[in-house]
Amino acid sequence: MSVKRITTNTLLKMKANGEKISMLTAYDFSFARLFDTAGIDILLVGDSASNVMAGHETTLPITLDQMIYHAQCVIKGVQRSFVVVDLPFGSYQSNSEIALASSIKIMKETGAHAIKLEGGEEVADSIKRIVSAGIPVMGHLGLTPQSINKFGSYNVRAKEESEALKLKNDCKILEEAGCFAIVLEKIPAALAKEVSLSLHIPTIGIGAGKDCDGQVLVMHDMLGINSAFKPRFIRQYLNLEPLIENAVKQYVADVKSNDFPNEQESY
Repeated sequence: MSVKRITTNTLLKMKANGEKISMLTAYDFSFARLFDTAGIDILLVGDSASNVMAGHETTLPITLDQMIYHAQCVIKGVQRSFVVVDLPFGSYQSNSEIALASSIKIMKETGAHAIKLEGGEEVADSIKRIVSAGIPVMGHLGLTPQSINKFGSYNVRAKEESEALKLKNDCKILEEAGCFAIVLEKIPAALAKEVSLSLHIPTIGIGAGKDCDGQVLVMHDMLGINSAFKPRFIRQYLNLEPLIENAVKQYVADVKSNDFPNEQESY
């Protein structure tokens, strides 16, 4: 589907037409501009910035203001892509009033197009309140990294029948609450297919098989900038880590040997 700018309506039409939705994380202007030009449908300013940008072990430490900073950078590089910003841990869980205030702050200060939050039935009231204020909401079920201390691991979720039933119920609740799409992370492919077929809104998979309506990856994983992290759901399209390291080593050597800059690179 060729459009000047992706909207929630575009994404619903893509699902209806059977066109898969592409989604990548981005955290700064330069990469956002490259991804937008390359045709990515959705850019997620993910709370994964806590890991890949700030070096934290989990997504929990990143703050609302830090997320806003990254989103401000990303939105400047975008002309076509739909930009979604994660509500970070602690900015929405306590009650729907705080969730709405956090969402409004993101939308006003960044110019982004939607927010994303984790959870099912327990956040339905917050989703309704945010949507009623005119802010599009993307849900997130399955493995929810902000709950890592509760789960105790990053293993596949909803393998047991009881958890699978809860996930299916939560998907319906999120759709009815007004979500325009739902991320499904690390759940069995058969369950993701069943859920995707049962919903009118798009599902975006990460480690959830090929039958979701779209797919998302963290840019550092897809580009091979973080080669130490290689779960089976990642397809690495480049291996930038050694290329960058070797380029920097060559630059260091050229500076040390006085080879750089040469006459053509001087004024």
